[in-house]
Amino acid sequence: MENKIQIENVSFVYSPGTTYRTDALDDVSIGFEKGKITGLIGHTGSGKSTLVQMLNGLLKPASGRVLIDGEDIWEKPKEISKVRFRVGLVMQYPEYQLFEETVRKDIAFGPKNMGMSDEQIAKSTETVAKIVGLDESVLDKSPFDLSGGQKRRAAIAGVMAMEPEVLVLDEPAAGLDPEGRNSIFAAIADYQKQKNATVIIVSHSMEDMARWCDNVVVMSHSKVYMAGTTDEIFERASELVSVGLDIPEITRLMMLLKKRGLDVDLGAYTVDAAIASVKKLFDENKDR
Repeated sequence: MENKIQIENVSFVYSPGTTYRTDALDDVSIGFEKGKITGLIGHTGSGKSTLVQMLNGLLKPASGRVLIDGEDIWEKPKEISKVRFRVGLVMQYPEYQLFEETVRKDIAFGPKNMGMSDEQIAKSTETVAKIVGLDESVLDKSPFDLSGGQKRRAAIAGVMAMEPEVLVLDEPAAGLDPEGRNSIFAAIADYQKQKNATVIIVSHSMEDMARWCDNVVVMSHSKVYMAGTTDEIFERASELVSVGLDIPEITRLMMLLKKRGLDVDLGAYTVDAAIASVKKLFDENKDR
């Protein structure tokens, strides 16, 4: 396993030296695997959003290091802007950051500031528009004439257009209906496959983590509580509940069946896996 980004013994404090002091991150060490989608979950105030703002240098650790490909991003502070092109960060409700006259110009804003050629910008804009599901007919419209879901896709496309090696998204589907959520996550997964990018997604939805992520990192009280593959994390569903996190409804059902004496697989966190587990149990009992 090769990590694209490594956090080493990072701590961060808001309002140090005041009565409002808050320890947002406390000696956190974690790696994010190259070319994988990693989910970052935890209750409100667990440190998730602070951690992702460390990844592209929006926040600087009070102590510890943030490494990309083994290099400390703060080794040359004057070049931190270059890190922000390598690590694209999509904040919550990014559609509020749309400001250009047209969707096309908004998507092209980042690449233009990177110094891409007009030809590269045009190609990248069209590519990411297709990835996020924006029809070419809307590219020359004002972003303010789009629906809420279209605005979200346009804002995410603006970060994708810079072709970052790492794409970090903080609650990318917040406030969207189920169809909108699936559309956004499918676009993110498509980008990851096409670019072999490293993707980090912050979400409160365990259903989304279960469906879309290869790995999961669980934060609790400013520390990493557990980390592993999605299978490994959801096998420990009872521990997730103990730190105040929700779990997929399928996992909850499997835990209930287990409690009632059925030997089902507690690691089944998708509908297909749960059906397979129950069918296996049924077939075993049928043969007895």
